[in-house]
Amino acid sequence: MLLQVQNLSISYFTRRGEAKAVKNFSIEIEEGSTVGIVGESGSGKSTLGLAIMGIVPPPGRIVSGKILFDGEDLLMMEKEPLRRIRGRRISMIFQDPMTSLNPVKNIRDHFSEMLRVHEPNVSKDEGENRVATLLEELGISKERSRDYPHQFSGGMRQRVMIGLALILNPGLVIADEPTTSLDVIVEAQILELLKSLKRTHNLTLILITHNVGLIAEMTDRVSVMYAGQLMELSPTEKLFERPLNPYTQALLQSVPHVMASGQALTWIPGFPPNLLSPPPGCPFHPRCPYAFDKCKNVELQYTKVEEERTVACHLYG
Repeated sequence: MLLQVQNLSISYFTRRGEAKAVKNFSIEIEEGSTVGIVGESGSGKSTLGLAIMGIVPPPGRIVSGKILFDGEDLLMMEKEPLRRIRGRRISMIFQDPMTSLNPVKNIRDHFSEMLRVHEPNVSKDEGENRVATLLEELGISKERSRDYPHQFSGGMRQRVMIGLALILNPGLVIADEPTTSLDVIVEAQILELLKSLKRTHNLTLILITHNVGLIAEMTDRVSVMYAGQLMELSPTEKLFERPLNPYTQALLQSVPHVMASGQALTWIPGFPPNLLSPPPGCPFHPRCPYAFDKCKNVELQYTKVEEERTVACHLYG
């Protein structure tokens, strides 16, 4: 198993109190697989990705749990060994390339810095050849390597971000909302690019998104998150055939079908809970049509419903 997240809890300690962004989250990810993390905004998806990278920003703090990568607990590592893993063996595609790229450095300098920090023995010529080859894979002319981020379109900047995540040939890539703010044409191009690069580089991919269509097209397994908790873990095909958790059902029902003429739009009533004072019991119970007394008072437990499927819901407890 390449990555194991065990009972991970992450909180942001603010002046107003403790916001529990991730609560007792567990998942196992096999080498070569693509796992989707899906849920509404504020469900803890990005915080989970940052925790795996070891870059949870203050006032965030990992409260408990383990993150095992190739059998090593990343949370127990000193800064320097973790720094050697971050970027080289685990990398991340951030969701906003315009704020992630340095505006005063050209594209070649971004790649050169990555190589200089993590592979200082690589010669200048070899480094430039690697960058040129990767840019060609990304569909970017090597002549544009001296251009600056503001000279690229949103889709091209996202390609650069993908390239920075891949230049060191990592084993695990975390893609955090990789198509946010892109139009549907460019989004399709980025998805095809990710698929191609995954095959070429034998990547293990974690895809963080609120886009259910992306999950259906790209992933092998899906983890559904709500209010920082794992609500359902399932192979992608089975999840779309028969979602088990009421939240998963509501999430899928709220996606409009373009081929269904005259279809009434559905939505999930209410709002996600305030993480500073979440409801007792199941966090989804104020919005759940199937909630009963146990849901309002008893903490969720994980139940293995069938092979490879786990659900957190009192309907199955």
